[in-house]
Amino acid sequence: MSNSVESITVTDNRTGNSVEIPIQSGGVSSTEWAKLLGNIWYYDPGLGQTAMVESSIAEINGEEGILRYRGYPIEQLAENATYLEVAYLLINGELPNKKQYQQWELDITHHTYLHENFRRRFFESFHYDAHPMGILISTIAALSTFYPEAKNVDDPQIRMRHINRLIAKIPTAAAGAQRFSSGLPLVFPDNDLDYITNFLSMMFKIAEPRYECDPVIKQALEKLFILHADHGQNCSTFAARVVGSAQTDPYSSVAAATAALYGPLHGGANEAVLKMLAGIGSYDQVEGFIESVKGGQGRLMGFGHRVYKNYDPRARIIKKAADQVFEVTGKNHLLDIALKLEEHALADEYFISRNLYPNVDFYSGLIYEALGFDPDMFTVLFAIPRTAGWLAHWNEAREQQGRIMRPRQLYTGEGKRDFVPLSKRPKSPK
Repeated sequence: MSNSVESITVTDNRTGNSVEIPIQSGGVSSTEWAKLLGNIWYYDPGLGQTAMVESSIAEINGEEGILRYRGYPIEQLAENATYLEVAYLLINGELPNKKQYQQWELDITHHTYLHENFRRRFFESFHYDAHPMGILISTIAALSTFYPEAKNVDDPQIRMRHINRLIAKIPTAAAGAQRFSSGLPLVFPDNDLDYITNFLSMMFKIAEPRYECDPVIKQALEKLFILHADHGQNCSTFAARVVGSAQTDPYSSVAAATAALYGPLHGGANEAVLKMLAGIGSYDQVEGFIESVKGGQGRLMGFGHRVYKNYDPRARIIKKAADQVFEVTGKNHLLDIALKLEEHALADEYFISRNLYPNVDFYSGLIYEALGFDPDMFTVLFAIPRTAGWLAHWNEAREQQGRIMRPRQLYTGEGKRDFVPLSKRPKSPK
């Protein structure tokens, strides 16, 4: 048996047999495990210690606070790229040259409209105050019925055509969901505007001939979209890949991912931060709140991350963007509370020892609120840019021609029992 450092040895104590399994890309193969242990399953609730896919899209190093898309540091992309450049990078593996970018931008721009039959009738079928995230999920799923060719998932050209369509239409659908739930008329896309400004126009335009956007506002939302575009194998991305593994079309797969994001444990953290800050109430209440958290009587929202054991690299970028936004919109009264809360938490050994540093959600909700978005819209704003990441993973899985995902279970229920007729069952259950 080799003593190679880059391997592990597993011994079955029932038989004394062993197998040496190479460590490759930070993981070990279940195929080698099965050679020794057969029908013994690796029990991992939440899959927190299980890698179910190989991916070249996003690299995350939680210990060092690193996030890279296709090798590019998130800091460089947020500072220098547009969201559409990043979307192209995630889908295609490389940043576009000028010609490729112009064609990509043109393809996206020409697919922003929703089918008129869809637009006129679909939104009106919802209750007047339906949550925009629920409307968005339904909209994405329903789009699959308008594009039946999207089911040909083994054709790369067809896949790319509908990837373009989804990235193009998701802002239109998202803005429509919010406008409908607010009782406002839907606004058509303005394809003379860039991707971010067009979305803002569909959100906020009232009666002006053309929506005018402050460059600082546009740049801040562009950064937020870049920061949220992908984050490896999280709950919603996993949902997209699981559903896609059944050779499901991209619309249905992204609808499933959006539904996963709808859950408060995944996509609702920035709204929870705002509620926490509002609950603290004032600047002079921060120290008391900190002590209550340390005493187990409250929870510090927007701090800590399942992946990052260091400062979330996205949080620094967002904090800088927040400063720029508030110079235009005026300071949110909750900002002073947030700044003091961050200052105290970062100086307190209780939080430092637990790796509780600000994450991407701590300042993003403050920015969204300053830009005029309702809290109900925060998770939708997460879904719009993450669509590019979901599609990149869906497409990568199709290129890998992976198997349908079929995880195992450990059965803990009853053993074999004989059927008892209804007339002979006890009146009271056990």
